[in-house]
Amino acid sequence: MIRMSLTVALLVAAAAPLAAQQQQAAPVIVDGRIAAMRDDALANDHYAWDIVEGLTTEVGQRLAGTDAEARARAWAVKRLTAMGFADVRVEEFPVPVWTRGAESAEILSPFPQKLAVAALGNSASTGPAGVTGEIVAYNSVEELRAAPDAAVKGKIVFIDHNMKPTQDGSSYGPGGTPRRSGPTLASKKGAIAIIVRSAGTDLHRNPHTGVQTFGDGATPIPAGAISVPDALQLQRILKRGQPVTLRLTLVSQTRQGTSGNVIAEIPGRDPSLAPILVGGHLDSWDLGTGAIDDASGVAIATAAAKRIMDGGRPLRTIRIVWFGSEEIGLFGGLDYRARYGKLPHYALLESDFGADRIWRVESQLGKDRLDEARRIGAALAPLGIVTGSFEEADGSDIGPMLADGLPGVGLSQDGTRYFDYHHTPDDTLDKIDPAQLKQNVAAWTAALAILAGPIEPNASPTKRKR
Repeated sequence: MIRMSLTVALLVAAAAPLAAQQQQAAPVIVDGRIAAMRDDALANDHYAWDIVEGLTTEVGQRLAGTDAEARARAWAVKRLTAMGFADVRVEEFPVPVWTRGAESAEILSPFPQKLAVAALGNSASTGPAGVTGEIVAYNSVEELRAAPDAAVKGKIVFIDHNMKPTQDGSSYGPGGTPRRSGPTLASKKGAIAIIVRSAGTDLHRNPHTGVQTFGDGATPIPAGAISVPDALQLQRILKRGQPVTLRLTLVSQTRQGTSGNVIAEIPGRDPSLAPILVGGHLDSWDLGTGAIDDASGVAIATAAAKRIMDGGRPLRTIRIVWFGSEEIGLFGGLDYRARYGKLPHYALLESDFGADRIWRVESQLGKDRLDEARRIGAALAPLGIVTGSFEEADGSDIGPMLADGLPGVGLSQDGTRYFDYHHTPDDTLDKIDPAQLKQNVAAWTAALAILAGPIEPNASPTKRKR
């Protein structure tokens, strides 16, 4: 009898959390109007393509702080105004401007040949004559850190790292470490220059550029990335066991300049409510036209906001931000944070991972808004999007504000092929699949419609006041 009671008690105890899980997993009803807006975006959206095609064609590359980025801001103001957004403005801020000049890498011995190279952001200039030295190679930053300074001093460092493709882009952390940390470490050990294997997953003979910043008092040295095939070639040459001499030319200039965030709004019916921020970054690297990084991002965010505006007036204000100078150090996001980060925001969302299909939605809206987060997940499920964590979101420019505790939603794009093109000359419009771009807009439209609160439909033509 006692054993039977204990068994029953255990069964009841086990069933309690199961019942709670089942209650949590109960179907969420998606508002029919939101579903219709989502499905219409999936089938018919053209706003995103028009933006990304126009920006990459009429402006092209948009290196932070340059005249090209300034032209992009002017283009954005004109386009956002024409689309009907309110309070379109530019908020400027100063930035350091680094620009590349002539660049080349050539093995002089033992097997003379040229390598495809691109200078990394903030690389010191070699001057037109370049620098020549013997290569000393390491498989990781950790290997370089463990090496005696005497083995590095006066040499050209080569750091190799094999970056694999991942859906969530998680390999970019370790894959980008040689680029981000290698130059500072090599300089402090006395190297005259450094080259790294590109942080990329392709086998194209295109080097991937990207920012790095000399820290810890390190003296800037020339720093470049060679393409993945050239890194593999250099590996094979080094395995021959003979000293390898390289001549590296990376000419660059640094000056002070101006960047800025382009901001526009859809005014909400209740201006006392905290706004929703949606955006991406306007600047790009200078090798391609910045189609996937990040013209597609500003296009997706803006297209979704426009579709909300077409549907009526939202309860909450939607603020569209095209951040400036993200690539060189999140300058636009930090400027926005300095101006507005102490003010309440209902949610932050950023698109900055290409234009391939969204596969997961995550959020950090807080425990009191779990139902809202689940409604977003339910609205996105028909698009093949799974719901992940309710305790985190991401975004480059919005990252510091998310870390501050502001609420956010992250719509994760499939990054499997993203790092084939990232920061290379191949980042061009033809890499964007229009169907997948529409899926992004559909997901963003549904999420934004839920976050923005009830959308008051526009009056029909017959009911408008004359």
